[in-house]
Amino acid sequence: MKKIKLLVMLVCTSLFATNGIAQTKMVGGAAMYPSKNIVENAINSKDHTTLVAAVKAAGLVPTLESKGPFTVFAPTNEAFNALPKGTVETLLMPENKAKLTGILTYHVVPGKISAMDLMKMVKKEKGKATLKTVNGENIFITMKGKQLMITDENGGTAKITISDVNQSNGVIHVINKVLLPK
Repeated sequence: MKKIKLLVMLVCTSLFATNGIAQTKMVGGAAMYPSKNIVENAINSKDHTTLVAAVKAAGLVPTLESKGPFTVFAPTNEAFNALPKGTVETLLMPENKAKLTGILTYHVVPGKISAMDLMKMVKKEKGKATLKTVNGENIFITMKGKQLMITDENGGTAKITISDVNQSNGVIHVINKVLLPK
């Protein structure tokens, strides 16, 4: 009887893991645990050290540790490195905190929006969904084949490279470019 209960428990655990419930994903060489918040997970990703430094410099840690929920489009270090030389260093200066905060909050949307939800929005809106970010400006979601794309107000485009990294207070979608507000 114990073997049957154990087998049932293993099957149920497997089903939950495969349908996205409480699934742990790897980002930047680290496990992202759905039981941890956005900041607790992001600090462990070696691909997001620049983003974490920027979040700290902007004073956004308490916000991203709060209840949320938030959808964060998280640029990688490589995405930040693609900005013009000196941009990141300049943004991290205390006198540029307001501009840095504006850029970072442009990567955050209220609510928890999965990749499937984004695809449904794009389909419903006939190819282009508009999302209002926390900083008040819009980003635009489209699809290129099966790939979700995000376009900023300036026409810059990023693709979601890792989707649905669930957090206790939302979801992260890893992106390959930094989105820039007007």
